[in-house]
Formats: sequence, structure tokens, C-alpha cells
Amino acid sequence: MDWTGILSDGLRAGLGINAAVYALAAVGLNVQFGYAGLWNFGQAGFLLVGGYGTAIAVNSWGLWLPWAVLVGVAASILLGLLLGIPTLRLRGDYLAIVTIAAAEILRIVVNSTKVQSVTGGPQGIGGFANWFFDHNPIARGRYGFGTITYDQRQLWVTLVTWALVALASVLIAMLVHSPWGRVVRAIREDEDAVRSLGKNVYSYKMQALLIGGAIGGIAGIMLVFDQQFIQPDLFESAITFYAFAALILGGTARIFGPILGAIAFWFLVEGADSFLGHAVDHNFLGVGHLIDPTQVGTFRFVLVGLVIMLLVIFRPQGFLGSRQEVMLGEQ
Repeated sequence: MDWTGILSDGLRAGLGINAAVYALAAVGLNVQFGYAGLWNFGQAGFLLVGGYGTAIAVNSWGLWLPWAVLVGVAASILLGLLLGIPTLRLRGDYLAIVTIAAAEILRIVVNSTKVQSVTGGPQGIGGFANWFFDHNPIARGRYGFGTITYDQRQLWVTLVTWALVALASVLIAMLVHSPWGRVVRAIREDEDAVRSLGKNVYSYKMQALLIGGAIGGIAGIMLVFDQQFIQPDLFESAITFYAFAALILGGTARIFGPILGAIAFWFLVEGADSFLGHAVDHNFLGVGHLIDPTQVGTFRFVLVGLVIMLLVIFRPQGFLGSRQEVMLGEQ
């Protein structure tokens, strides 16, 4: 068993673009769920409209990429308005139902051949992020330490995405330590009490939904930038649940919780994949008799799921979270 290789694979993923994208998505969820108590089960939909809004603006409208990015973010905000207006005056579970349904509807719509001329349908859209990579200041080569290395393209998109994670985290830290943040957290704990003090609960919820959705849209933009391609299958519902897993691992209502959670999640996923691959090849602990190489990709999530289950049982607040925050969220 190559334990050094297994550790390197996990660290490479934990520091790479997937971890950065999911950290952004989880930061958005943290605003909505962690601080405001909004059950958004459709974060994948915000990533989708952000990515497709940008790709379509470049491919079909011929916009300069920075302007196209603004279109993608605006599309995410518009989706938040469309989902929030009819649901935020109702119980929180209505938002959960509407958001998960909306995300799937959007994925089915962009996959339809009826709109293929705009969205690319099942074939998708490619080549829209050329401007971004043309402005890569990093010289050709491989960078990193030891066996954890990235080429200039991977490093560029990863650094930009982690910079956006840092920027979003600073913004959220400023918001949650402001009067706005105190009102939002009070709404999560007891919105009737906040309403009795004359605060517009609906308005604050809407703002939290839009801010989290916009951050999710940026995560979708960086996801498709990395791929230089966008296709409906990139935005399955699993995106939302992976982002929630990252948030739960790191700890809700904590600025660094989504970041640490995303790093830990992808370290576990890719580390488990590498471990199982080596275990099957070397029949470590008899694993080779239980699964074959084609099943490694599925069973890695079994291992990750077990780890998350144990964490929820023994430390439900996550790595950085507070047990008091968890108890308040259950009220």
C-alpha cells in the first residue's frame, strides 16, 4: 500500500479546484442556512444559472467575458427572487421543496433539444472562457510541493477561485458582525420575536437568499471555467448535498466552517478513492474479494458517508461549530 500516494491524492484534491468551488457554494449555503435558517436544497440551480448565464452571454450574445460574468451573477440573483417571492412568507420547508424542484426543472430545461440552439442541449457549450485563460500570468510548467503539483492552467483557476472564497468570506464576516447579521441570526432563532420588534423579516430573508444565491452563482461560473465546458449533467442535485456535507463537516454559522469542510470533504473523497484503488490492487484486508476496480468510485462515497455519520453522531456541530448553534437551529 502506497500510503504516501494516498495522502498526496487526498491533499491534492483538498487544495484543488473542486474544493474551492464547493467552498464557495457552501459559503453561500452558510449565509442562507447557517445564519438565516433558510432551507435551500437547490444550490445546484444557482450554480447552473450562473454558469449558463455566463456561457450563453459569451457564446450567443458575444459579450466580453467580464460582462458575461455579471450576467451570470445577475441570473443567480433573479432566480433567488423568483424562488423567494412566493415562498419566504411561508414555512421554511416550502422553500426546501421549491428550491430542489426548481434546480431539477432548470437542469431538465437546459438539457432539452428545444433550446439546444441557446444552451447547447445535451452537447453543452465549450470554449467560452478563453479570455480568462489568455490572461493567465503563470508561466508554463508544474507548481507545488512534492507529489502535490498543478500545471499552470490548473493553478491559475484554482488560485482565482480560492481568492474568491477568501473575498466572499471577508464579505460575510463583515455582514454577520453588522446590525444586519445580528437581525438575520435572530430571525433564525425566533422570527416572531424579531417581527414583534418591527423588523421586516421577509426582507431580511430575501436578502440572505439573494446573497447566498449570488455566491453560489459565482461558484458555478468558476466550475465551468475550470471545465471550459458546460453541460447539464454538471449540475445534478448531488452538488447541493456535497455543499451541505462540506458545511456540516466544517460547522454551520462559522466563517471558516465551509472552507475547512470543503477541504476535508474532498480530501476524504479522493483519499478514499485512492485508498480503495490501492486496496483492491493489493487485496488489502481482503478488499479485493469484496469489490472490483469498477466499484471503487461508488464505494468511496460509502466510506465518506460513514465518516460523516460518525461526525454527526459524536460532533454534530462539525469541526468549528458550536453545539449551541446546532440546538438553536433545531428549535
